[in-house]
Amino acid sequence: MRVVIAAVGRLKAGPERELAERYRQRAATTGRALGISAIEIVEVRESRARAADRRVVEETIALASIIPENAVIVVLDGRGRNLTSESFAAQLRAWRASAQALCLVIGGADGLGAALCERAELMIAFGSATWPHQLVRIMLLEQIYRGLTILSGHPYHRE
Repeated sequence: MRVVIAAVGRLKAGPERELAERYRQRAATTGRALGISAIEIVEVRESRARAADRRVVEETIALASIIPENAVIVVLDGRGRNLTSESFAAQLRAWRASAQALCLVIGGADGLGAALCERAELMIAFGSATWPHQLVRIMLLEQIYRGLTILSGHPYHRE
């Protein structure tokens, strides 16, 4: 299975980008033995439209255009479900067994369009707090890595 993180905005060079890349590499290395062929991050530009609703439309269209064909779509959204790391790992196991691609979508500051949210198999949240998009990306990559270590029996995760 191929894992794609589709995100609005670019991480600038610096500690956030380095940490995201560290978790992406760890997940990719761990995932190879579990049938994960790649873990990719695809960034789309933030819309420059003045109106928030227009920004949402433009960013949602850009994100939708990079979702791999027949991918399971998971949207990160504050209204989504809070999953434990074990539950997320179980979802990864199920998707790995049934899908060729998994696309995890992180929208812009104004959110995602309803049409893309409706296409999602699952909406997940990292709690009820509002998080900067840079941190959401890092937390998602860490959870992917953690989930894969759980599936592989690695002691990284402690219960």
